[in-house]
Amino acid sequence: MKALLIDDHAIVLSGLRRLFAALPQFAIFEAANGRDALGLVQSERPDLVVLDLNLPGIGGFELLRRILLEYPAARVLVLSMHTEARYASRAIQAGARGYVSKNAAPAELLKALRVVAEGGRYIENDVAQAMALNTVAAADGSAALTERDLEIVRLLGAGRSLHEIAGVLGIGYKTVANSCTQIKAKLGVSRTADLIRLGAIAG
Repeated sequence: MKALLIDDHAIVLSGLRRLFAALPQFAIFEAANGRDALGLVQSERPDLVVLDLNLPGIGGFELLRRILLEYPAARVLVLSMHTEARYASRAIQAGARGYVSKNAAPAELLKALRVVAEGGRYIENDVAQAMALNTVAAADGSAALTERDLEIVRLLGAGRSLHEIAGVLGIGYKTVANSCTQIKAKLGVSRTADLIRLGAIAG
């Protein structure tokens, strides 16, 4: 198998090479800019691509688009300095199969490399939680959750009962129950268990 590492910082490439020692099945290729990366995609057809978003010349998102246009079978893991959920969401929407920030522990990055190389998807835990929070907070632009809705979802995720939530928020049980019904409608889910799961993710 072949892996293409794309980053304009030699120290990052060096660190990635050391990690790949645990994945000896890969032949490693490196590029420091988009032009060289596209040349290697065309000539080597890498199975796995590790892509930095901040590159000289062709930007990371544009390069991601061109790589997948040139070779749709490539499995791309974005490794970026950006920890914000919006970057991960944009990368996944553009076709990346994984997203890890450069703040991640080596063990998590290695896990991501293995999962993506095997055809799976992987998003760094902290980034995934931020994405889930954004999904809960803006599930529907026309019916966004209120602050109280969000607090109810969080309390459900923390294991609180509807009676306990009513006590914490200083409102009636019936108000909490009605709010849960409205929240489920806004989020397009049918069970309170789904709200509990979302609340646990949002933490």
